[in-house]
Amino acid sequence: MAKQNVAEQFVDILVRAGVQRMYGVVGDSLNPVVDAIRRTRGIDWIQVRHEETAAFAAGAEAQITGTLAACAGSCGPGNLHLINGLYDAHRSMAPVLALASHIPSSEIGLGYFQETHPDRLFQECSHYSELISSPKQMPRLLQTAIQHAVGRSGVSVVSLPGDIASEQAPEKAVEHALVTSRPTVRPGDAEIDALVRLIDDADKVTLFCGSGTKGAHAEVMRFAERIKSPVGHALRGKEWIQYDNPYDVGMSGLLGYGAAYEATHECDLLILLGTDFPYNAFLPDDVKIVQVDVRPEHLGRRSKLDLAVWGDVRETLRCLTPRVRPKTDRRFLDKMLKKHADALEGVVKAYTRKVEKHRPIHPEYVASVLDGIADDDAVFTVDTGMCNVWAARYLTPNGRRRIIGSFSHGSMANALPQAIGAQFTDRGRQVVSLSGDGGFSMLMGDFLTLVQYDLPVKVVLFDNSSLGMVELEMLVAGLPSYGTTNHNPDFAAIARAAGAYGVRVEKPKELAGALKDAFKHKGPALVDVVTDPNALSIPPRIKAEMVTGFALSASKIVLDGGVGRMLQMARSNLRNVPRP
Repeated sequence: MAKQNVAEQFVDILVRAGVQRMYGVVGDSLNPVVDAIRRTRGIDWIQVRHEETAAFAAGAEAQITGTLAACAGSCGPGNLHLINGLYDAHRSMAPVLALASHIPSSEIGLGYFQETHPDRLFQECSHYSELISSPKQMPRLLQTAIQHAVGRSGVSVVSLPGDIASEQAPEKAVEHALVTSRPTVRPGDAEIDALVRLIDDADKVTLFCGSGTKGAHAEVMRFAERIKSPVGHALRGKEWIQYDNPYDVGMSGLLGYGAAYEATHECDLLILLGTDFPYNAFLPDDVKIVQVDVRPEHLGRRSKLDLAVWGDVRETLRCLTPRVRPKTDRRFLDKMLKKHADALEGVVKAYTRKVEKHRPIHPEYVASVLDGIADDDAVFTVDTGMCNVWAARYLTPNGRRRIIGSFSHGSMANALPQAIGAQFTDRGRQVVSLSGDGGFSMLMGDFLTLVQYDLPVKVVLFDNSSLGMVELEMLVAGLPSYGTTNHNPDFAAIARAAGAYGVRVEKPKELAGALKDAFKHKGPALVDVVTDPNALSIPPRIKAEMVTGFALSASKIVLDGGVGRMLQMARSNLRNVPRP
């Protein structure tokens, strides 16, 4: 067997760990690793135009597959560009291994050209960030990094000087079995006993669900039926819990709708399932609260808990549901279902009245039409800002669709890069990027990555020539909008010039046809939809401090922008309420 250098050994370990791609931009300190990838079966180098895109793409791939993904940046400025996407992956609990290549090892600490200290720089956005300063550290250090990323669901960073990457690997390096999947975590009997007592003693229980309910939809529904509980969700819980849910009362938070707020405040016991919901102003302070989470560091950091339960949501509910006494009183559940339906009735007109004639086009209408046309197993990537509003209110989950965004980190420009990572996992699956013109133009260079790899991503561009969410924040704070207007080109023409399919839509009646034609196109496509920048109306009772940094203070209904097909779902649930 031929001797390996450190770079070859590095790549072999990634392949063993199931990594199929490494996203990045080549550079001198990365050359040994990129060349090793070129010569290794089972892994590809994905050339992007900006390292931030590489990190976002890897994070999206990890969220789609649930397995380790990888990205890389060359020394100094190259790997610094990774940091925003790595923050997002880390806060999204996506297992990502980032390679930060480094300056020559003999020059570290001497102010060398492009010198930074990546092992320090990435500490805050990773579970593990270490420097390989000797070939003898391989492969143990990389294996440890992988196990941190997989085992703790987040980012690990390995800093590797280019000269060490070229050195010969030790002949008898210690290699051990890699941990590439996580175990389930069951709470202790004492916690289950205590939770059973709290539930049995409560007359009105509400469940509020986050992304930790992934894979636990059936268990949540059985539990809600047994205790007659309304079920609300955070934005990251939407795709896992809203569909096929006869107990649905909507979403809480800045982008919320329906009766989720009321259900969490009018209950006797609130159970937080797999959510690290950051807006504690929306959580009650006068009801008993239980939190169930697989990450113990999340327990109690948003609100005072009466009981903290460390465990997977699915395993916890499997233990819990058979032991609680079935409740027969549906009055609280039925009351919340009616409030939910009534609340949606009040806002649905925002996107149904005269939309076919309104110019610029209502963005609500765009999202609604898109939701109806997109595939049942489509992956939607969503830009931060107003696109989050449209995704929260108009994209209908069904258990097969995925909705990915920068929901915890809140970065601009995430949708297009995340669509790249999502599409690479399955070229035959429909991937749609809901991009704002601000976010799209920030990393627009990586539209060329779609063209280069002929990735069939469909970019639906909400082109309102403004930073809409920022304008909203300024408006409610009593400030004139300033620095928020974009002077935009014809993005469809740019897409065509780049070699992709591009169409510009300015009339509502042309929208459905344009989307269908773009979706039929086999390669990358962009639909530039000119939308109304004044789409949202704000209730007059909202105060300035309520929107600062998205930290709302007890507002029940924040944005009046329609709710898409969710009204139909609420009406259906209401019809199921037993009549006396």
